[in-house]
Amino acid sequence: MEDSASIRILLVCMGNICRSPTAEGVLRERLRQAGLQGVVETDSAGTHDYHIGKAPDPRAQDAASQRGIDISDLRARQVERSDFDEFDLILAMDQDNFDLLRADCPPKHADKLGMFLDYAAQRREREVPDPYFGGRQGFELVYDLIEEASEGLVDDLKQRLGRSRS
Repeated sequence: MEDSASIRILLVCMGNICRSPTAEGVLRERLRQAGLQGVVETDSAGTHDYHIGKAPDPRAQDAASQRGIDISDLRARQVERSDFDEFDLILAMDQDNFDLLRADCPPKHADKLGMFLDYAAQRREREVPDPYFGGRQGFELVYDLIEEASEGLVDDLKQRLGRSRS
């Protein structure tokens, strides 16, 4: 991680091959577009160790690349205890993963935890569904939800950092 970043965000799903790497790729691009790429740093991880070291699911890569986002270089990793110290915001894709994070999180860092989809203001849903056992349509829906939440999160970050909306 870059030491110059003033805000560090960790995006978390179960295996770190579908939702969270997609969110990492989309959010990085939105941050770049907003001129925040050196100020806000993102990473992603999974609560489980099923896919450590593997690239994102090909269906997730395809959904992202069709919209101009390349996530092929990302590799799955598991959430580590040190992440609770190193990141300022740790956002779960669904309630199950939020609960796992909360169970492992030291009490002094509990305020860093949140739900990623809470940043999609126009959505009632709080969870980004796991598309792993579904088809292409599920990955497209996940991308749409992630896009909305990423836009809301970037707006929130601009306000926190005192930057005007664009």
